[in-house]
Amino acid sequence: MSARMTQQIGLLAFLAALYIALPAPLKADYTDRPEVLAFISELTDADGFDRAELLEAFEEASYKQSIIDAISRPAERVMTWAAYQDIFLTKARVEQGKAFEEQYRDSFDRAEAKWGVDRWVILAILGVETSYGRNKGRYRVIDALTTLAFDYPPRSGFFRKELRELFLLAREQQKPVTGLLGSYAGAMGYGQFIPSSYRAYAVDFTDDDFIDIWDEPVDAI
Repeated sequence: MSARMTQQIGLLAFLAALYIALPAPLKADYTDRPEVLAFISELTDADGFDRAELLEAFEEASYKQSIIDAISRPAERVMTWAAYQDIFLTKARVEQGKAFEEQYRDSFDRAEAKWGVDRWVILAILGVETSYGRNKGRYRVIDALTTLAFDYPPRSGFFRKELRELFLLAREQQKPVTGLLGSYAGAMGYGQFIPSSYRAYAVDFTDDDFIDIWDEPVDAI
């Protein structure tokens, strides 16, 4: 056997060993997994969803390792108001808040009159959470909640409930479930609500029969 052939065989053996040593990739198609199929059956039986539509949604859903990495980070350290103040009370954010309040002043007037919540509290929440809608999240919520529901055992029960709530609210608000964007934990819109909070507390403040906290600032207020 020539030296060249020996080198080639050695290289092939090394690559084969490396491939075997690598962790097996998670299946891209969640519909191959029995627990997902069982979840789909629960939604069809309990909530009247069309099975074919659910299968299509889960075929599109993708596992995101970055979501697992983000939610597995250690809890944030306790910070003083002085530290938070430097982070959130920037000149740019203050100017954004003033402009937002001026633009939607009538809606803030109505909200204060109806619920007694000071407009500056609402503005503070919207500013901290998303910079008044500028950073509402880059993850598809279906990817985030499916990843956490089926590939994050410590809180899988909680996120499976939120995944069900996501399908329910998408149906109620006539939104494509695979098109909704949010945070790595599935929070959405100007105020970053998880699906169950959205369905429990969100309000149609534009009287158009829909509650749109993604693209309608008045509903977000």
